[in-house]
Amino acid sequence: MAKRGNARPLTAVPNSLQLPGLILGVGLGGFVDGILLHQLLQWHHMLTSTNHDRIGVKYYNPHTVSGLEMNTVWDGIFHAVCWIAVLLGLAILYSRVTHDRRAVWTSRALWGWIVAGWGLFNLVEGILDHQILGIHHVHGGPHQAWWDTGFLVLGGLFLIGGHFIQRGGRPFDPTAARGA
Repeated sequence: MAKRGNARPLTAVPNSLQLPGLILGVGLGGFVDGILLHQLLQWHHMLTSTNHDRIGVKYYNPHTVSGLEMNTVWDGIFHAVCWIAVLLGLAILYSRVTHDRRAVWTSRALWGWIVAGWGLFNLVEGILDHQILGIHHVHGGPHQAWWDTGFLVLGGLFLIGGHFIQRGGRPFDPTAARGA
């Protein structure tokens, strides 16, 4: 195997970084969505769509105190799920990588899977919450279909881009001993 500089050779272990990378990406993508779109821009909260009747979910108007309180609770549940995903991704990564953790955190393979996981988050959340359930939209109003479509396109680009990023990296062997 070819070495790069003084680094030891890295050999392929199938999917060793795929699962933790995808889970980390889902959690981190959810955090970006929640922090940017829910909190900073305040474009939507979890239950702010007027299309709620088709699934029997109550609409909580974020422009009333009680509606904002309920949306804040559901946004908190959403953030808790994102936090659990990040912790789970870190736990799986930690359990699989016992040596040379610095090489893992700087590897294109891990970061490619994280970007792909973020794209996966956007696609699942966009299809499920925006399209099927209709519980909220990226930015409600007359152009909400364009915002929702853009969110899905961005998710697809992240998924594809993450795939190419991780393919361009060197395979990583989490069991290889340091200096071997």
